[in-house]
Amino acid sequence: MLVLTRKAGESVYIGQDISVTIVKVNGRQVRLKIDAPREVPILREELRNQEFDLDLDSLMLKTELTN
Repeated sequence: MLVLTRKAGESVYIGQDISVTIVKVNGRQVRLKIDAPREVPILREELRNQEFDLDLDSLMLKTELTN
């Protein structure tokens, strides 16, 4: 894991194709700009967790149907 300190207007690069720029800091809220290829999925944590929960539900249903 890497933890960085950045100010508004500063960027971090991930590989050659992805950049994350701090657009605005307002109290405890940070606005980010992410530039990445279209094929790279970008999800907020709560959506990723929801997607993971849906995958587990689907897997459990398939398991119940085969038993």
